[in-house]
Amino acid sequence: MRIMDSGEGITAYLTGDIDHHTARAMRESIDAAVQKKRPSVLRLDFSGVSFMDSSGIGLIMGRYRLMALYGGMVKAVNIPAELERMMALSGLYGLDIIEKRGETFETAK
Repeated sequence: MRIMDSGEGITAYLTGDIDHHTARAMRESIDAAVQKKRPSVLRLDFSGVSFMDSSGIGLIMGRYRLMALYGGMVKAVNIPAELERMMALSGLYGLDIIEKRGETFETAK
């Protein structure tokens, strides 16, 4: 995982599997970057994720709450097709944090 800071916010490029064993380190790294930079937007880029269980949903929801505390927003972007169903069933689409393919940040607002 790598975290990049841009003028529009922070993007966390997630890679590999997101499960009980890996989610904690990802959470800690992302939270540290958010607390340091206080961005208005946190993007979680799932393009490098090959597997995700419910720990990935927890990762998203926790960052959603953290960003809300700072008055910011979180967007989950570049979601592989095999993860879309889990995210839909979890109710994340109802929170308007999933950026669908072909949308830009401006059109996803």
